[in-house]
Amino acid sequence: MTRKYFGTDGVRGKVGQEPITPEFVMRLGYAAGKVLAGIRHKGVERPGVLIGKDTRVSGYMMESALEAGLSAAGVDVLLVGPMPTPAVAYLTRALRLSAGIVISASHNPYDDNGIKFFSGDGTKLPDATERAIERQLARPLRCMISSLLGKARRIDDAAGRYIEFCKTTFPGNLHLRGLRMVVDCANGAAYHVAPHVFHELGADVESIGVNPDGFNINDHVGATAPQRLQAAVKRHKADIGIALDGDGDRLIMTDSAGRLYDGDQLLYVIARNRRHKGDLRGGVAGTLMTNLALEHALGRLKVPFARAKVGDRYVLELLLERKWQLGGENSGHIVCLDKHTTGDGIISALQVLRALCEGGTTLTKEAGALVLYPQILINVSVRPGRDPLAGAAVKRAVKDVEGDLDGRGRVLLRASGTEPVIRVMVEGRDGAKVRRGAERIAAAVRGAA
Repeated sequence: MTRKYFGTDGVRGKVGQEPITPEFVMRLGYAAGKVLAGIRHKGVERPGVLIGKDTRVSGYMMESALEAGLSAAGVDVLLVGPMPTPAVAYLTRALRLSAGIVISASHNPYDDNGIKFFSGDGTKLPDATERAIERQLARPLRCMISSLLGKARRIDDAAGRYIEFCKTTFPGNLHLRGLRMVVDCANGAAYHVAPHVFHELGADVESIGVNPDGFNINDHVGATAPQRLQAAVKRHKADIGIALDGDGDRLIMTDSAGRLYDGDQLLYVIARNRRHKGDLRGGVAGTLMTNLALEHALGRLKVPFARAKVGDRYVLELLLERKWQLGGENSGHIVCLDKHTTGDGIISALQVLRALCEGGTTLTKEAGALVLYPQILINVSVRPGRDPLAGAAVKRAVKDVEGDLDGRGRVLLRASGTEPVIRVMVEGRDGAKVRRGAERIAAAVRGAA
């Protein structure tokens, strides 16, 4: 097992270095349970762990195996069934539990799966706890006497609790009456939650991607495949479209014409509204892949901006480090720390809608005000163990392309953390220069690979 296991949304067939088998998942549950049982919680006789999952068929097996392992370690288990990842973070904190576990592979196909832990505060586990679980995994399982086994029970009102929490993040003096929207839940964990949130705030909601069968999660629906949302918005003559991914923490939106707006544009709408109202604390965090146009637009608003490594967990770490509240990725992960401890697609959508309501404007006008620069990403396969980025030809190509961009763009080269490829990204105001530059650098990388 590797540290990479913790905090990832899911990997194809493996967690860390071990296959996802019932035996491994049970051992993981037991290891986590033993560690959590050893951490004393004031006023708590026995630690409790909440388990949620998305809608993929393998979740049943993994849920049962985790439950068995945790119970064998003397930990009580609370089961909520299909529930968005951010809902698990909220419920873990609200119910004052020791930890929360999400079984999900986020936006991946149904035959992927993974496991993610939350602390009792609804944030990532402390590093020391992660390391302790890793060490415990290497030890054998031991039988406990029956009187020390944990119990398991289902929380029947989990969805209702979370719906009410989401609604509290929208100003009480505002409403969505008169707004017609389409909500695409990706046949995922938010299928029985998201439509109710927007409907109960007054919107006229048409729902798609709300019929999960264990195999159709993210299958031509949701934030990673928004074509069905675009068509539905036009067909229903809706004012707005909202698409989530399989575990409900990613957001993409469309306007009434079906035009798509990504995480950078939606983050800009939220930041601009907060800046004008005077309630934006600090700056905005993005990633290495955040479009340069957002950085320039925030600069014009006198809003500080900083980049983290790619991944919502790194955005969160940067926000905590700088004591800021707002950040996100162009993929649609948006974090509003004044509303929740983690990224949440439903709550992010509500923050965009708040901005539109308070400004008396439309998504077309507000998000369209940020014109993204052309950005080209080319993945170049390399042999394992090779480091073509250190080659003189690659360095020379990068220097030449940066000179050609003349301060009106940027170049980013990075090795993938999951596959043997180098990602070559070039962006800038001039689309032709961007494409030529990306192709030139990619060719140099191939030559050195």
